[in-house]
Amino acid sequence: MASRINTSFTLIPNQKYRRSNRRSSYFSNTCDSDSQPLSTLGNFKTLPLEIFQIILKYLSAKDISVLSMVSKTVGQRIINYISTSSGSKRLLLQDFHNLELPGRRQDSTILEHYRSLGLLFKRCTLLLPTKERLKYIHKMLAEVSCFKFNGCAAPMQCLGLPCYGMFLQTLTAGWDELECHRVYNFLCELTNLSRKMQTVVCSKPGGARKLELRIRLFCRNVLLDHWTHRSDSAFWLTRILKPWPMVNQARLLYIIFGPISPQDGQVIWQKMIEDPTDDSSLKGLADAIKLLYDTGTKEWTADDVISLVDELSVVPREWLLENNARLLILSGNNICFTFMASKAVNGRAIELARLMVFLALVCEKELYCMDWAVKMMQKVCDVFSTPLERNNFLQSVANAFACVIMEMMQSIMSGDHDEDDRSFLNLFQLVHAQANFHKEVLVGLEEKWKHGWLERPMRERGFSSLKWEQNLEEAILGLANIWSMIKPKHLEKKIKCITIMVSKKEVGISYSFQSGLRNATSMHLRKK
Repeated sequence: MASRINTSFTLIPNQKYRRSNRRSSYFSNTCDSDSQPLSTLGNFKTLPLEIFQIILKYLSAKDISVLSMVSKTVGQRIINYISTSSGSKRLLLQDFHNLELPGRRQDSTILEHYRSLGLLFKRCTLLLPTKERLKYIHKMLAEVSCFKFNGCAAPMQCLGLPCYGMFLQTLTAGWDELECHRVYNFLCELTNLSRKMQTVVCSKPGGARKLELRIRLFCRNVLLDHWTHRSDSAFWLTRILKPWPMVNQARLLYIIFGPISPQDGQVIWQKMIEDPTDDSSLKGLADAIKLLYDTGTKEWTADDVISLVDELSVVPREWLLENNARLLILSGNNICFTFMASKAVNGRAIELARLMVFLALVCEKELYCMDWAVKMMQKVCDVFSTPLERNNFLQSVANAFACVIMEMMQSIMSGDHDEDDRSFLNLFQLVHAQANFHKEVLVGLEEKWKHGWLERPMRERGFSSLKWEQNLEEAILGLANIWSMIKPKHLEKKIKCITIMVSKKEVGISYSFQSGLRNATSMHLRKK
């Protein structure tokens, strides 16, 4: 799209365009060669129409599109050829289910063909107003059942919608924003897309699984996935989301980009609320959020995007904080900080502290640099307006580590766990994350001491030089006491020892696993 005009609506007011004065009956009459100026045909004027069409059979769609630009008369003859049964059968390939070719050769071949076909229709309909172009193109494509919203019985194994999307992307490339609005409105009327979206956002999550799948495939394959410029993708995603309230926007975003079952492609609604997930389940959502935030469109402010992320984290119910933290990390530094700063400004320091714990846990699990989490916490500290607020937040972070560890311990003690249980591994990774997090804090303090940033700035920020070390020691002692009192039998075979060493310079964890231990789990706190 060449230009951008800020519009926060989908329906376009009736305006007169220069194109509307052109001949709208361009394709209404079937013109023969005798009624056209033969001089514009060049050397082809000596050929009968039948011979001309036979020649076209030997040209590719891309070559025919170049030929259509020779003159209006040649373009009309090509349109007439496309309208014939033999021409449409040859150009409108429908081999969307033949996946026998090795690799992705079949996919790329037919997609490239529809890219060339989109260029052909773009050039042949160049002189028509947008409304007439869309009507003619729809008339030609209506016979392809796999291009319809519910036209294919096996949509997961069909290349129809991706080919349709490639065709439309090539056709509308370079169109201005108002024309693209008209295209979206035309598609909504054609497929009744708005009514279908209303059905799924007003239904219970998972209550219309087949319709959710159809909406996801249509939006992704036809409207979103084929654009090379992020601004174009943001435009079409905005058209999909903006007509709806924020809560419905979050639901649609999850339907279109959320995790799906690899077997049937249906949306997995419980994925974020039952167990910690991985990056692959959240990457689509994170990329969509970054798309709206980074492209700079005026229809999405930073507050809009942060509100959308906040609303998304309770779809269909409140997510596990670890999954929420993972989404923020994947969304990038700017979105993560803005989201956390919003909570700080709104007085949600305790909630923010727990989120900080799970940011550290995700960094530990994925081997991200823990220094990133510490620097993010320091940036959030700067958002608080008074030293007292900063001090309370830092205390809350230290307390949150201890509380989350105790919660995980209680969860493990509540029932029997087999050798492959992930709960214990999650606990161990959290303790390791806590140690590495505090280590980075202490290393950062030592660097400041070396450069002369001694007690004065520390006190101005509301905490003493030993605060973090004391909080870490208290958390470790609390965990050790719980461990020694419970002495869980089902953990005896899993751990030999956990040794935690604390000093101003280094916090580390050494551990080893060994089965068949005779003694209960022991924890040793050693301070240099």
